[in-house]
Amino acid sequence: MSSPRPANRLASETSPYLLQHARNPVDWYPWGEEAFARARREDKPVLLSVGYSACHWCHVMERESFENDGIADLMNRLFVSIKVDREERPDVDQIYMQAVQSMTGRGGWPMTVFLTPEGVPFYGGTYFPPVDRHGMPAFPRVLQSISEAYHGRRGEVLEAGRQLLESMRQSERLRQAESPLGPEVLTRAYLGIAAEFDERDGGLGQAPKFPQPMTWEAVLRVWRRTGDARALEMVRHTLTRMARGGIYDQLGGGFHRYSVDGQWLVPHFEKMLYDNAQLASLYLHGWLATGEPLYRRIAEETLDYVLREMTHPDGGFFSAQDADSEGVEGKFFVWSPEEIRAVLGEPELARAVLAFWGVDDGPNFERHSILFVPRDPVQVAETLGTSVEELALAVGRARRLLHAAREERVHPGLDDKVLASWNGLMLAAFAEAAAVLGRADYLAAAVRNAEFLTRSMVRDGRLLRSWKDGQARITGYLEDYAMVGAGLIALYEATFDRRWLDESRRLAGEARRLFWSAERETFFDTGDDQESLVVRPRNIFDNAVPSGTSVAIDWLLRLTVLTADAADEEVALAALRPMADVMQRYPSGFGRYLSALDFHLGPVAEVALLWRPGQEPAAAPLRETVFRRYQPNRVVAGAAEGAPGAADLPLLAGRGTVGGRPTAYVCRHYVCQLPVTEAEALARQLDDGV
Repeated sequence: MSSPRPANRLASETSPYLLQHARNPVDWYPWGEEAFARARREDKPVLLSVGYSACHWCHVMERESFENDGIADLMNRLFVSIKVDREERPDVDQIYMQAVQSMTGRGGWPMTVFLTPEGVPFYGGTYFPPVDRHGMPAFPRVLQSISEAYHGRRGEVLEAGRQLLESMRQSERLRQAESPLGPEVLTRAYLGIAAEFDERDGGLGQAPKFPQPMTWEAVLRVWRRTGDARALEMVRHTLTRMARGGIYDQLGGGFHRYSVDGQWLVPHFEKMLYDNAQLASLYLHGWLATGEPLYRRIAEETLDYVLREMTHPDGGFFSAQDADSEGVEGKFFVWSPEEIRAVLGEPELARAVLAFWGVDDGPNFERHSILFVPRDPVQVAETLGTSVEELALAVGRARRLLHAAREERVHPGLDDKVLASWNGLMLAAFAEAAAVLGRADYLAAAVRNAEFLTRSMVRDGRLLRSWKDGQARITGYLEDYAMVGAGLIALYEATFDRRWLDESRRLAGEARRLFWSAERETFFDTGDDQESLVVRPRNIFDNAVPSGTSVAIDWLLRLTVLTADAADEEVALAALRPMADVMQRYPSGFGRYLSALDFHLGPVAEVALLWRPGQEPAAAPLRETVFRRYQPNRVVAGAAEGAPGAADLPLLAGRGTVGGRPTAYVCRHYVCQLPVTEAEALARQLDDGV
């Protein structure tokens, strides 16, 4: 047996992605001054490779090139090579992804960028094969050509880098919007989304198809604001088709990243924490809006999956599960009819689920079947000669048996680092689901997560980005502050524990200090105290993860209603105003901004709940009335009558119970209705004028 290769510098890192490359023959450096100093000293260009642990093609390029001794030797002789986990360093990823997109017109991961020793990009791409293939140049040929150009045509290389850098800096300057922040922005954005809607399969556009939960949250708000039946139907059709598709794990719950086809059937099989956080919230909201039991089931199954497979004992949520197991994409998730029959044993049970999950229709992925629901259960039940209820019981039993059998397979790799921003998204999902559904386990998970984030991922008051194996690293970015801050507001509303609101407020003050530029009237993604890069990154787009800016706007607007801190609202609106035009032109790239604008336009229901000390359980009917309705433009504060600190929250100040009974106050636009003690009366006030 051959001895393992010696470890390179990445062996001392904590990122699972970097550790995957720790025994490559490539002389990798982590991002840092040591690598650039060597590049300057030896007059070599820098090869920057960016990816993430759940990226299928990142694994392919590693096997083909970074594990190849000949290619590694070329890299080591001609370049100083740096490996970056894009999830740990979104600032580095965003800058050089923008450069690659400017140079090639497209981007993606793995990303390969060539830099001067000063960090200026001058050439780049994504995946390069080891030999010429499908019109793509072989990676060794690219390496040799880039090295020759750098040393033989230095002036051209430096000028190309200078022009690219100037172009990147110019593109970051967003012009002041001509449109005011009015409801017409929401209307025009909605019409743009509707024009892209896929009438047959739901979602936007054709293949590949992404869930885009922020877009559908914005459309659901349009329905809530206007009563437009078309808006609700688009959301319903999309949620139903996704829930029945292969993009949803029909056995274990949770969503894969996206579908390579337009029918939600064949996914890229990785599961990302950020997708499942946002989709759990979207399905919960879909259930509140429609009462459709399927949506509640999907929300709960998704959160249950996170509790079961993506939660550290200390309370943090892991980042991702890989697409591959045993070196094969999707192998963990797919089935043959023979495997299903062998597990279930009972012919009639197998017959039912083979029809229900489309396996009878033949293989749909690499001679196996991805489980999905191609037909309405009513139709399947009629074909089988059974009732819908009996079919549901059979599918439920088969799901448990098949899931248990699947657990015996080799699992996909787990990226077990904890990222503050993605945890903030999942914190919000668990906290809201706990309040809506009354699930004590969800509330416990949310509280444990908040305690973990505020204990293990804060150093000297500064929120940190990443945690793994007891080590917290990298100072937090704008998205970390905004998403954790927003999650803490959701947890405050679910618990009325003042410490979570106070911590959210503290983070808001820090976020304004670190990331807000009063001169430019904009948020930057990196803080004043973080590493200075060739461009200070400022991502304004909502992609698979919402931008730090859009979440910060939404967060600060909500915080303003709770605390009446005018500084938060001033900054939020200054950041939102320039987005009015782009929200209308490119609505699917600005979903979280649209929701923030909808909140700003209101009316916002400001709800205060009070009860006598020791009698909080008696307030349960009022709490349930508040949370069991789809009302996205709402904030809630609560406390025992006379509780310390209650007087300094505007919604609670000067208010008490009526007749000693738990009491609710509802205000909108500085106008308050009479306090009520009955759930029915509170329901009428909440629904009044909306």
